[in-house]
Parts: sequence; C-alpha cells; structure tokens
Amino acid sequence: MSELSPRRRMLVLAICCMSLLIVSLDVTVLNVALPSMQRDLGASVAGMQWALDAYTLVLASLLMLAGSTADRIGRRRVFKAGLALFTLGSVLCSLAPSLDWLIAFRMIQAIGGSMLNPVAMSIITNTFTDPRERARAIGAWGAVVGISMAAGPIVGGLLVDSVGWRSIFWINLPVGLAALLLTWRYVPESRAPKARRPDPVGQLLVIALLGSLTYAIIEAPSSPVSQTLTFGAVVLAALLGLLYYEPRRTEPLIDLRFFRSAPFSGATVIAVSAFAALSGFLFLSTLYLQNVRGLSALNAGLWMLPMAVMCFVCAPISGRLVGSRGPRFSLLMAGVAMTASGVLFAAFDAESSNVTLVIGYFVFGLGFGFVNAPITNTAVSGMPRAQAGVAAAVASTSRQTGGTLGVAVIGAVLASGIGSGQYREVFAAAARPGWWIIAGCGLAVLVLGAVTTGGWARRTAERAAGRLEDEGGGESRTGSPAVRNGARAPERQVAPE
Repeated sequence: MSELSPRRRMLVLAICCMSLLIVSLDVTVLNVALPSMQRDLGASVAGMQWALDAYTLVLASLLMLAGSTADRIGRRRVFKAGLALFTLGSVLCSLAPSLDWLIAFRMIQAIGGSMLNPVAMSIITNTFTDPRERARAIGAWGAVVGISMAAGPIVGGLLVDSVGWRSIFWINLPVGLAALLLTWRYVPESRAPKARRPDPVGQLLVIALLGSLTYAIIEAPSSPVSQTLTFGAVVLAALLGLLYYEPRRTEPLIDLRFFRSAPFSGATVIAVSAFAALSGFLFLSTLYLQNVRGLSALNAGLWMLPMAVMCFVCAPISGRLVGSRGPRFSLLMAGVAMTASGVLFAAFDAESSNVTLVIGYFVFGLGFGFVNAPITNTAVSGMPRAQAGVAAAVASTSRQTGGTLGVAVIGAVLASGIGSGQYREVFAAAARPGWWIIAGCGLAVLVLGAVTTGGWARRTAERAAGRLEDEGGGESRTGSPAVRNGARAPERQVAPE
C-alpha cells in the first residue's frame, strides 16, 4: 500500500486520539464519582482503591501482550476488538449491582483498553514516519490527555450530580461506536514483517508480579503481616523468573534488550513515577474536596480545572519542543513543577487556603502536561519499526503500572493514617505522607530527566538500536533512516477490508 496522504494521516491520528479520549476520560470521570460510589455501594477506602486499580492492573498486565499480538495478527484488527470490548465493558459497569460486580466489569473494560492505547500508538508510529511529524502527532496525542482531564471532572460532576454515578460510563458509548466505525472505514491494516510468537510463561509472570504487588500494598493496612509477606515473596519470585526466563527466549514478551538504552530505561521509570504522582494526586484531591470540604462532584471538578487546563495547554507545547529540541527541557520542566506542587501540599498545607490550593493544582498540571510527550517519543524512537507495538506497549505498561502503584501506595498510607479517627479532622495529617510521595515522584522525574538525556545516554541508545537491528535482521529504526543500503524496511500494510 502506498503512503497515506497528509489528510488521511491526520484522520488516522484523530481516530487513534478518540480511543485515548475514552480511556483517559474514564479515569478522570471515575475519580470525581468515587465519593458517590463509595456511599451508594457502602465501600471502604480499600474498596475504592480496587475500583480504580482493578482496571489499571489488568491494563498493565495485558498491554505488552496486546502490542505484540497486534504486530502479529494486525493492528487494525486488534484495535477494533479493543474498541468493541471497552464499549461493552462500559455498559456492564453502568449496570453493576454491587462493588464486586463493578470491579469485575472494570476488568472487562481493561481487557478492551489494553488493545487500544499501545496499538493506537503503534499505528501512529507507522503512519507518521518523519521524526518531527511523529513528535507533533505525539504532542497532539498527549493533548488529548489534557482534554480528558479538563472535561472529565466537569462532565463527571454534571452527570453524578444530575443523573448518578452510573451515567459516567454512558459517555464511552457514542465515542467508542464512532471510533469503531471510522476505524473500519479509514484505518489501514498493518503488521510487523515477522510475526512474534506468544509468550504465555512471560505473561503469567507479569500478571503474578503486578497482581501480587498491588494486592499486598492495598490490603497491607488491614491484613496479617504473614499474608503481606507471602504476596511479597510471590512478587520477588515472579520478578526473578522474568529476569531469568525472558532473556532466554528468542521472542520474549518483554525484550530486555530495549533497556540497554538509557533513554528508554529512563523513560520507563519516569512514566511509572509521573503516573503514580498523577493517580495519587487525583485520589487525594477528590476525597479531600468532596469528603472533607463537602463539595458536590461538579464543584470538586471545577476546583481541579486549573490542573486540567494546564495539562491541555502544555502537552502540545511539549510535543513541539521534543520534536525540535529533544526531551530534556520538557522532562526538567515536568520534574521541577511536579516536585514543587507536592512540596506545597506536604510542607505548606496548600489545601488550607483557597489561593495555595489553586496554585498547587496549577503547578502540578503544568508539570504533568510536559511529561507525556517525551516519555512516548523516547520509547518508540530508535526502535525497530517491526517492534513498534511492543516498544509502545512497554511505555503504556509503565504508565498503568505507575497509576496502579500510586493509588495502591498512597491509598494504603491514607487508610493507615485515618484509622478509626474522625475522617474530616484527621484527613490532612493522614494525607501528608502521600503528598511527600508525590513530591518524591516529581524529584525522580527531574533527576532521571537530567541523567538520561545527555550525550552518554544518547550513545547507549545508538548502541542498543544497532544491536536490535543486527539481531533483528536489519530492520530500520523508527523515525530514522536504515543504516543499511539507505533504505527503510517497509511495514507490511494491507488495504482496508
């Protein structure tokens, strides 16, 4: 198939952004609805953590499988299946009769969601082959996260206050169905030149690692120490199993050779840190605004609007800066701003004053708006296009793992601090360690952003890409000319059915 026209490329980007919109909107809308769901379903703090983490946990566990499967059987095919399943899961969530059923239906949603973002990013990577065009496309992709953060709290607040929390899942239906029809009509099929074999052992080890880690953290405040230690042992065994087993497979689920690149490894840890900070920030803010200040869901959403607007404004700026100047400035800006916001809440009780509260939200939104584009661009740049789905899936997995850990860790810290005390009286003190954790995540973004974007880091990326090309049969790197014969190894593309 010939290269797509500029208009068709922009249409493909818009369709992919629609999938990101419903997945991101689902997270922000759900955060606003948490207090209402908690009252209606009679759930504890841990129950609300599971309502969030059941989704991100399954998502993180299956993203790499979805990425490699899409490279093997067809990206458009997997993308369409994901849209259909996510939409079905949304309908089921709106009908959930209890917290247990809601958690189960959220997991169905997550199975569909795992087929969307990494596959969409792989489609974008193979549609926009010019590095500058791709960076701008990724900037637009990141702006959608800002749109979802801006619209989510307000839309969610309006729906929760007027119709009820179940209605927050309805908004996924029209967008999901429209994206499905447009994908069927306009997105070309593409596959990797060489199909990758499934890795069931690696997949089971990833599920055991993430599932046991999340369970141990969330349930630690209310579970016996022996139970927590048991799950901790499972985590360690699964991690050691992955480190031993995966390098010995010809086509592993997690290609550890990617991590020879310092920028790629740095982007992975930065993604975990940034999204742990975001999920913890939203979790604490939502509970504080509604359960402590007593605001309605809509008013709570309006208070968080400065954060969302800054994400929306800064994401495309960051994408353009990454395309023209590289990722360093965006990462440093993100690290400074996120750290400052966390310290403002932890050390200066930002929530005690309306002015400092707004400033804290504003600064965090600025930082998070700058962080997404450099993560994504670093993850896919320099990697063989044949493994674009896997490379994008590692970045997406890191985000979801960070989101899962942020809610699990900060929620557990909050639950331990509240204990049996009066919720409103003890919330600020109980949340303070959580704010320090968020500040620490911002500091990790700052330090790693400085260390993994210099000359030494670029040389490790070039060596890693060269080895991947040599060991992968000479396939060219994403966004850069092939080093052999001056030609780019073509992706296998199939005309729309």
